[in-house]
Amino acid sequence: MLPETLNQIPVVAALAERLPGAATGGRTGPRGLVLEISPELLVAVCGFLKREQEFARLSGITAVDRHPREPRFEVVYLLHSPARNQRLRLECRLGGEQPQIDSVTGVWAAADWYERETFDLFGIVFRDHPNLARILMPADWQGHPLRKDFPVHGHKYDYQHE
Repeated sequence: MLPETLNQIPVVAALAERLPGAATGGRTGPRGLVLEISPELLVAVCGFLKREQEFARLSGITAVDRHPREPRFEVVYLLHSPARNQRLRLECRLGGEQPQIDSVTGVWAAADWYERETFDLFGIVFRDHPNLARILMPADWQGHPLRKDFPVHGHKYDYQHE
């Protein structure tokens, strides 16, 4: 449920009118507007924000591991509207050991490497991604190093095998 004060912000009001229930929460702070988005509606929300609200730029995608809490993961999308001179942060919460969310590469091509990095480091699968493969770690690396349950000293890796 969105606080009433957020519904007075034009982009939030437009989103609530177009996709009711897509924003499940939100807040404003020193760094701007943050909206919690239902993962099932993420691609529709992003398409709406890009085409109709002028959020033309995807500045980044990352994740937060809140282990041991559930939902464990929070995928964070950083959007920018140069036309509005406005920034917007979207958050989607995902549970489980093998979290999945739809890819937004069809909305912003720039999502490609951001999603690959988030997959590589957190193990979050982006469904329908055109090339979801490791981007930072070796292809045969086991695990995801930014998960809180990843061993502190890492997994042993045989560098002789390369």
